[in-house]
Amino acid sequence: MNVERPSLPVTSVVMDADQVWKVIDTQRHGLADLLENLSDEQWRQPSLCAGWTVRDVAAHLTLQQIGLGAAIAMMARWRGSLDRTIQDAACRRAAALTDEQIIAQIRGMVGSRRHNIGVTYLETLTDILVHGQDIAIPLGLRHDVPSHAAAVAAGRVLSMRWPRPLPSVRKVAGFRLVATDMPWSVGRGPEVRATMAALLLVCAGRAAALSEVSGPGAEELAARLKP
Repeated sequence: MNVERPSLPVTSVVMDADQVWKVIDTQRHGLADLLENLSDEQWRQPSLCAGWTVRDVAAHLTLQQIGLGAAIAMMARWRGSLDRTIQDAACRRAAALTDEQIIAQIRGMVGSRRHNIGVTYLETLTDILVHGQDIAIPLGLRHDVPSHAAAVAAGRVLSMRWPRPLPSVRKVAGFRLVATDMPWSVGRGPEVRATMAALLLVCAGRAAALSEVSGPGAEELAARLKP
């Protein structure tokens, strides 16, 4: 089945591999700092990922560097879909590690350029940017996302064919997304405006970012994205 996708960004943001990994390192370091200050109750809070706690998402991020053997082992526990299989792996990881071990593993990846087999470092970037907000936003905490990196990640989310495009890619098709904090726009149709960080979350299907969007298409987009 063909999936309609927004056109490529009018103003593409270019980052080389060194720049991308530097952002990944900064995000990992900052998220580890944030996690160190969470209470037991905050670790158990629901994240922006439906059915995932903050702890589940943090544990998932420790799996950003698994090799072929670990990937095969994870797929051997197939749960009927890739999303459910990944969630199962995250929940088992969350149950196996202490808070301190999760934090140490995220911090221990700083400086490494390994990424999961079958994906690129752009997926690693998108993962840490989006999941960092999945943790911070529901807790009412601040975890800054650089606009230029969010633009690169959003462009990847909207253009990728493997891994399989997110369901939200279809939902944002037919709108013109315009960043308010940098020269970036994509798509055709009713205009939706927000910061680049919020647009990345919208592209990734996070309805929590809808409170930050405006423009003629905002109401219709909200109707598409809300569960």
